[in-house]
Amino acid sequence: MNVRIIMGSKSDLEVGKKAVKVLEDLEIPYQMTVSSAHRTPERTKELCQGADVFIAIAGLSAALPGVVAAHTVKPVIGVPVSGKMNLDALLSIAQMPPGIPVACVGLDRGDNAALLAAEILAVSDEDLAKRLEDYREKRRQQVISDGEEIERTYGD
Repeated sequence: MNVRIIMGSKSDLEVGKKAVKVLEDLEIPYQMTVSSAHRTPERTKELCQGADVFIAIAGLSAALPGVVAAHTVKPVIGVPVSGKMNLDALLSIAQMPPGIPVACVGLDRGDNAALLAAEILAVSDEDLAKRLEDYREKRRQQVISDGEEIERTYGD
């Protein structure tokens, strides 16, 4: 059980780090690298082997998730990177042609991509499912704590 994170360029690293943080918190093995759908297509094709789920992070035309999906039958989660062409990046991932689906999370949401990858893997891993439940409970408790702090400071 592992996840491969492929970024279109090194400039996508901050988004990739969000995914890494979640995967590490959930104790999911991963590899992260850079490969361009356009500049290194053969390398990209080679990287589409040996993982259970792929996270493809790209901006501008954001072709990388679709190219990865074209070379594997494993789940691919696309993360559009914000920049000058936000809508283009988002639609390039979300509007894949029939037969080659790619899941799409919000702009820069490497963390949500990692959580979706974990959910996919948890279908056949009860221990991971439990870690995901614990992860969510920690987030719920943080929201409750934040609410109580705000209410103490700004309440009636």
